[in-house]
Amino acid sequence: MSNLLYITAHPLDIDRSYSMAVGKEFIELYKELHPNDEVVHLDLYKADVPYLDADVFSGWEKLRSGIPFNELLSSEREKVGRLAELGGQFLLADKYVLVTPMWNFSIPAILKTYIDAVAVAGKTFKYTKEGSIGLLTGKKALHIQARGDIYTEGPEANREMGHSYLEVMMEFFGVSSFQGIIIEGQAKFPEKAQEIKEKAIMEAKEAAKSF
Repeated sequence: MSNLLYITAHPLDIDRSYSMAVGKEFIELYKELHPNDEVVHLDLYKADVPYLDADVFSGWEKLRSGIPFNELLSSEREKVGRLAELGGQFLLADKYVLVTPMWNFSIPAILKTYIDAVAVAGKTFKYTKEGSIGLLTGKKALHIQARGDIYTEGPEANREMGHSYLEVMMEFFGVSSFQGIIIEGQAKFPEKAQEIKEKAIMEAKEAAKSF
Protein backbone atom coordinates (compact mmCIF):
# COMPACT_ATOMS: atom_id res chain seq x y z
CA MET A 1 0.00 0.00 0.00
CA SER A 2 1.22 3.48 -0.88
CA ASN A 3 0.27 6.93 0.36
CA LEU A 4 -0.46 9.51 -2.34
CA LEU A 5 -0.68 13.21 -1.54
CA TYR A 6 -2.85 14.99 -4.11
CA ILE A 7 -1.91 18.67 -3.88
CA THR A 8 -4.04 21.20 -5.75
CA ALA A 9 -2.92 24.82 -6.04
CA HIS A 10 -5.76 26.29 -8.07
CA PRO A 11 -8.64 28.52 -6.92
CA LEU A 12 -10.98 27.34 -9.70
CA ASP A 13 -12.96 24.12 -10.09
CA ILE A 14 -12.90 21.45 -12.78
CA ASP A 15 -15.45 23.32 -14.93
CA ARG A 16 -13.20 26.38 -15.21
CA SER A 17 -9.71 24.88 -15.04
CA TYR A 18 -8.04 22.59 -17.54
CA SER A 19 -5.45 21.41 -15.02
CA MET A 20 -8.06 20.64 -12.36
CA ALA A 21 -10.19 18.76 -14.89
CA VAL A 22 -7.23 16.65 -16.02
CA GLY A 23 -6.17 16.13 -12.41
CA LYS A 24 -9.66 14.85 -11.56
CA GLU A 25 -9.49 12.29 -14.36
CA PHE A 26 -6.08 11.14 -13.15
CA ILE A 27 -6.95 10.80 -9.48
CA GLU A 28 -10.30 9.08 -10.06
CA LEU A 29 -8.73 6.41 -12.23
CA TYR A 30 -5.77 6.09 -9.87
CA LYS A 31 -8.13 5.37 -6.96
CA GLU A 32 -9.99 2.81 -9.05
CA LEU A 33 -6.78 1.04 -10.07
CA HIS A 34 -5.12 1.27 -6.65
CA PRO A 35 -7.96 0.67 -4.17
CA ASN A 36 -5.61 -0.18 -1.31
CA ASP A 37 -3.62 3.04 -1.54
CA GLU A 38 -4.42 5.96 0.75
CA VAL A 39 -5.10 9.16 -1.18
CA VAL A 40 -5.16 12.48 0.68
CA HIS A 41 -6.27 15.69 -1.03
CA LEU A 42 -4.56 18.87 0.14
CA ASP A 43 -6.26 21.95 -1.33
CA LEU A 44 -3.73 24.71 -0.71
CA TYR A 45 -6.34 27.41 -1.20
CA LYS A 46 -8.29 26.00 1.73
CA ALA A 47 -5.36 24.92 3.88
CA ASP A 48 -3.54 26.98 6.48
CA VAL A 49 0.00 27.30 5.09
CA PRO A 50 2.06 29.74 7.18
CA TYR A 51 4.66 31.97 5.60
CA LEU A 52 8.19 31.67 6.93
CA ASP A 53 7.97 34.91 8.88
CA ALA A 54 9.51 36.41 12.04
CA ASP A 55 7.29 34.27 14.31
CA VAL A 56 8.44 31.08 12.62
CA PHE A 57 12.14 31.86 12.73
CA SER A 58 11.86 33.09 16.31
CA GLY A 59 9.99 29.94 17.34
CA TRP A 60 12.50 27.66 15.65
CA GLU A 61 15.41 29.48 17.27
CA LYS A 62 13.84 29.14 20.72
CA LEU A 63 13.22 25.42 20.21
CA ARG A 64 16.83 24.89 19.13
CA SER A 65 17.98 26.67 22.28
CA GLY A 66 16.01 24.24 24.44
CA ILE A 67 12.93 26.31 25.22
CA PRO A 68 9.88 23.98 25.43
CA PHE A 69 7.23 24.29 22.74
CA ASN A 70 4.55 25.28 25.25
CA GLU A 71 6.62 28.27 26.32
CA LEU A 72 6.67 29.82 22.87
CA LEU A 73 4.48 32.81 22.12
CA SER A 74 1.02 31.80 20.95
CA SER A 75 1.68 33.10 17.43
CA GLU A 76 4.93 31.12 17.32
CA ARG A 77 3.27 27.93 18.57
CA GLU A 78 0.45 28.21 16.05
CA LYS A 79 2.70 28.67 13.03
CA VAL A 80 5.52 26.34 14.02
CA GLY A 81 3.03 23.65 14.97
CA ARG A 82 1.18 23.95 11.68
CA LEU A 83 4.43 23.77 9.72
CA ALA A 84 5.30 20.58 11.59
CA GLU A 85 1.92 19.10 10.62
CA LEU A 86 2.41 19.94 6.95
CA GLY A 87 5.94 18.60 6.99
CA GLY A 88 4.86 15.36 8.63
CA GLN A 89 2.13 14.85 6.06
CA PHE A 90 4.58 15.47 3.22
CA LEU A 91 7.12 13.02 4.64
CA LEU A 92 4.47 10.33 5.09
CA ALA A 93 3.56 10.32 1.39
CA ASP A 94 5.18 7.96 -1.09
CA LYS A 95 3.82 9.79 -4.13
CA TYR A 96 2.98 13.40 -4.89
CA VAL A 97 0.64 14.80 -7.52
CA LEU A 98 0.70 18.58 -7.89
CA VAL A 99 -1.97 20.35 -9.93
CA THR A 100 -1.38 23.98 -10.90
CA PRO A 101 -1.99 26.61 -13.53
CA MET A 102 0.88 28.56 -15.04
CA TRP A 103 0.69 32.06 -13.66
CA ASN A 104 3.12 34.70 -14.90
CA PHE A 105 5.41 31.95 -16.22
CA SER A 106 5.51 30.21 -12.82
CA ILE A 107 3.21 28.67 -10.19
CA PRO A 108 0.72 30.25 -7.75
CA ALA A 109 2.37 31.86 -4.73
CA ILE A 110 0.58 29.50 -2.34
CA LEU A 111 2.48 26.54 -3.78
CA LYS A 112 5.81 28.33 -3.37
CA THR A 113 4.81 29.00 0.25
CA TYR A 114 4.01 25.30 0.68
CA ILE A 115 7.35 24.21 -0.80
CA ASP A 116 9.06 26.58 1.64
CA ALA A 117 7.08 24.94 4.44
CA VAL A 118 8.26 21.41 3.64
CA ALA A 119 11.83 22.25 2.64
CA VAL A 120 13.32 21.59 6.07
CA ALA A 121 16.93 20.59 6.69
CA GLY A 122 17.07 17.22 8.40
CA LYS A 123 13.63 16.27 7.08
CA THR A 124 13.46 16.55 3.30
CA PHE A 125 17.18 17.18 2.76
CA LYS A 126 20.41 17.51 4.71
CA TYR A 127 23.64 19.44 4.36
CA THR A 128 26.96 17.59 4.15
CA LYS A 129 30.55 18.59 3.42
CA GLU A 130 30.03 17.25 -0.09
CA GLY A 131 26.87 19.30 -0.59
CA SER A 132 23.16 18.87 0.09
CA ILE A 133 21.55 15.43 -0.09
CA GLY A 134 17.84 14.74 -0.63
CA LEU A 135 16.20 12.47 1.93
CA LEU A 136 13.07 11.46 -0.02
CA THR A 137 14.64 8.78 -2.19
CA GLY A 138 12.32 6.16 -3.61
CA LYS A 139 9.38 8.56 -3.88
CA LYS A 140 7.84 9.89 -7.09
CA ALA A 141 6.05 13.05 -8.17
CA LEU A 142 3.79 14.18 -11.00
CA HIS A 143 3.00 17.77 -11.99
CA ILE A 144 -0.16 18.54 -13.96
CA GLN A 145 -0.11 22.09 -15.34
CA ALA A 146 -2.19 24.05 -17.83
CA ARG A 147 -0.63 26.87 -19.88
CA GLY A 148 -2.35 29.11 -22.39
CA ASP A 149 0.65 29.36 -24.71
CA ILE A 150 3.34 26.90 -25.78
CA TYR A 151 6.29 26.72 -23.38
CA THR A 152 7.77 23.26 -23.84
CA GLU A 153 9.48 24.48 -26.99
CA GLY A 154 9.77 27.52 -29.21
CA PRO A 155 10.36 31.20 -28.40
CA GLU A 156 8.57 31.11 -25.02
CA ALA A 157 10.41 28.08 -23.62
CA ASN A 158 13.02 30.09 -21.71
CA ARG A 159 10.25 31.88 -19.77
CA GLU A 160 8.90 28.71 -18.16
CA MET A 161 9.78 28.79 -14.45
CA GLY A 162 7.05 26.77 -12.71
CA HIS A 163 7.45 23.17 -13.82
CA SER A 164 11.22 23.58 -13.91
CA TYR A 165 11.19 24.97 -10.36
CA LEU A 166 9.24 21.99 -9.06
CA GLU A 167 11.58 19.64 -10.90
CA VAL A 168 14.59 21.28 -9.23
CA MET A 169 12.97 21.10 -5.78
CA MET A 170 11.96 17.46 -6.15
CA GLU A 171 15.49 16.61 -7.24
CA PHE A 172 16.77 18.59 -4.24
CA PHE A 173 14.50 16.53 -1.97
CA GLY A 174 15.83 13.32 -3.52
CA VAL A 175 12.53 12.34 -5.17
CA SER A 176 13.55 9.64 -7.62
CA SER A 177 11.02 10.27 -10.39
CA PHE A 178 9.41 13.52 -11.57
CA GLN A 179 6.90 13.49 -14.43
CA GLY A 180 4.83 16.18 -16.08
CA ILE A 181 1.49 16.29 -17.85
CA ILE A 182 1.42 19.65 -19.58
CA ILE A 183 -1.79 21.04 -21.10
CA GLU A 184 -0.71 23.95 -23.27
CA GLY A 185 -1.69 26.11 -26.19
CA GLN A 186 -5.45 26.25 -25.60
CA ALA A 187 -5.49 30.06 -25.40
CA LYS A 188 -3.19 30.43 -28.37
CA PHE A 189 -5.22 27.96 -30.42
CA PRO A 190 -8.78 28.19 -29.00
CA GLU A 191 -10.16 26.19 -31.93
CA LYS A 192 -8.04 23.26 -30.69
CA ALA A 193 -8.74 23.75 -26.97
CA GLN A 194 -11.01 20.74 -26.57
CA GLU A 195 -8.64 18.54 -28.54
CA ILE A 196 -5.74 19.66 -26.33
CA LYS A 197 -7.75 18.90 -23.20
CA GLU A 198 -8.83 15.46 -24.38
CA LYS A 199 -5.26 14.56 -25.32
CA ALA A 200 -4.09 15.54 -21.83
CA ILE A 201 -6.85 13.48 -20.22
CA MET A 202 -5.73 10.43 -22.21
CA GLU A 203 -2.17 11.04 -21.08
CA ALA A 204 -3.33 11.38 -17.46
CA LYS A 205 -5.22 8.11 -17.61
CA GLU A 206 -2.18 6.32 -18.99
CA ALA A 207 -0.04 7.81 -16.23
CA ALA A 208 -2.54 6.68 -13.57
CA LYS A 209 -1.98 3.06 -14.58
CA SER A 210 1.72 3.05 -13.77
CA PHE A 211 2.20 5.88 -11.27
